[in-house]
Amino acid sequence: MITLSQKIRNELWWLIISVDYTYSRIAVAEHEINGQWLTLWLEDKHDFKNTLDECLRLDIQLKQFAKFIRAGNLHCYEGMRMHPKKKYLYQAQIPINEPLQWYLKDASPIEQFWTRDALLKNILTQLVESETHNSVLNSH
Repeated sequence: MITLSQKIRNELWWLIISVDYTYSRIAVAEHEINGQWLTLWLEDKHDFKNTLDECLRLDIQLKQFAKFIRAGNLHCYEGMRMHPKKKYLYQAQIPINEPLQWYLKDASPIEQFWTRDALLKNILTQLVESETHNSVLNSH
């Protein structure tokens, strides 16, 4: 679960409302990794912005980004392994590299794009589901 401040949650809600709840219209206009953060600039695909200052800036801790990659096994491939003692083969997720190292060094540009896109969809789904769940709890 990605932790978001209340201010960002509110701004994301405004973006969701502005695209008429059509999440596929929300795109990552630009991204950057610096220090301990992954920064995503978000915009509506039907209302492209002229500058990044006009986009919604979303900062995500790299630790959370790594957890997201690990949880989805995005840094792994499915393959066969042999049990070290019993010598039988079994299907397993085999890590290519540690999550952040995979993203930075091993993932192709399209895999990086898919990872950022999956992260965005996860955040939007998490936001909507948690707010819907909270509103149901508060109504009882």
